[in-house]
Amino acid sequence: MTYDVIIIGAGVSGCAIARELSRYEAQVLVLDKEEDVCCGTSKANSAIIHAGYDCQPGSLMAKMNVEGNALMGQLCEDLDIPFERNGSLVVCIDKDSLPGIQELYERGLANGVKDLKVLNREETLALEPNLSENTQGALYAPSAGIICPFKLTIALAENANVNGVDFQFETEVSDLKQDSEGLWHLLTSKGEFITKTVVNAAGVYADTFHNLVAEKKIHITPRRGDYFLLDKETGNYVKRTIFPQPTKLGKGILVAPTIHGNTLVGPTAIDVEDKEGVNTTQAAFDLLNEKADMYVKNPPLRKVITSFAGLRAHEDGHEFILGELKEAPGFFDCAGIESPGLSSSPAIGKYLAKEIKEKLSLSEKADWHSKREDIVNINEWDFEKRNAYIKEHPEYGTIICRCESISEGEIIEAIKRPLGARSLDAIKRRTRAGTGRCQGGFCSPKVMDIIARELGIDLSEITKSGSKSKLVCGRTKEVEDA
Repeated sequence: MTYDVIIIGAGVSGCAIARELSRYEAQVLVLDKEEDVCCGTSKANSAIIHAGYDCQPGSLMAKMNVEGNALMGQLCEDLDIPFERNGSLVVCIDKDSLPGIQELYERGLANGVKDLKVLNREETLALEPNLSENTQGALYAPSAGIICPFKLTIALAENANVNGVDFQFETEVSDLKQDSEGLWHLLTSKGEFITKTVVNAAGVYADTFHNLVAEKKIHITPRRGDYFLLDKETGNYVKRTIFPQPTKLGKGILVAPTIHGNTLVGPTAIDVEDKEGVNTTQAAFDLLNEKADMYVKNPPLRKVITSFAGLRAHEDGHEFILGELKEAPGFFDCAGIESPGLSSSPAIGKYLAKEIKEKLSLSEKADWHSKREDIVNINEWDFEKRNAYIKEHPEYGTIICRCESISEGEIIEAIKRPLGARSLDAIKRRTRAGTGRCQGGFCSPKVMDIIARELGIDLSEITKSGSKSKLVCGRTKEVEDA
């Protein structure tokens, strides 16, 4: 068949575009080389919704950030995912650098950021007592927030899928060409796909596809960011997202609460050549240890439960590249989406969907569904309601992940939902089973048993994160029937 739109990349931007396109009468397909949505940049970032004061006024980054921030509250309500406007502080620790805080404030006003305030030392420390004694002042942005990037990306994809968008995973695009009739032919590891329009939302690989068809080439550098995730015991260490004053390499090493009650420290900003280079290094961890206490005092780094790294798609011009290429009609870029990409994703989705709608003269669906319900979380209920639910659904009374109190019922639901989980990591992204203090040490075998049972497959077929990551290579003992 010939699709109206094929989106390359199932990260948060690609899924936001897919959801917006699902409003229209169109055949839309999302392709991704990984086994699930949210397997690239979208799965390993700071989980921050930025206010928008840092971006250059007049840039697409600034426009998309501020619009995306404004859209995020209603979007998360519609998609039933957690989001909190906890606010952020850009902290100054050098009196001579205080004019930089005022410059950020004025930049934020130019970008249309609301409710910004410059705080003095006393006002800043009153909000966050664990800040450094060297604190001189801060820029306070109450509209900044925290979110779960897994939940957001998965929710966007599920809602798009329910509204008719197709997804195909473990399908790597190797080439694309336009024929004489204007149709695009995508060559992939799973055969050829034909479409009227292409959306290049391929993250760190977006330059590869852009450069296949564009006259003006772009270059994306994978910029690695390393993080520490701290135990929930540290959840009250800071209430707001704490930023240092930014540099040319980014917003610096932040300390922030997570939406799930942990504390996050990071990221570093290390340019690498490998577009799959998410390996962590001791040198990066040493840097985190060195920099973490510059803006806060006595950071509880002994409470680290895991570390990880992600890659930002840093384009040389440090700007989002959005829209149709004039020399390649029907090819739409969504490239250079680094921070504040997560914050901007709702606006990016609307921006590109509108362009494609006008390009293809798409009509709106009469039965588009904007709402989506998340996996049942009985831990949020009172004791009486929880017990009543467990009596009707006993699987929700069997705890599989003790660290995060995740039940068998939640894991089963994650498997059976639209675009349901098929791997251990896919379960983790949807339910948080395996993300707690033991990092899956106790619950992983039980989760694997549930996946095997619900999908009717052998344990040897289950992967951590796709076809090349099988967890069981054989049995140590075969038990014969007596």
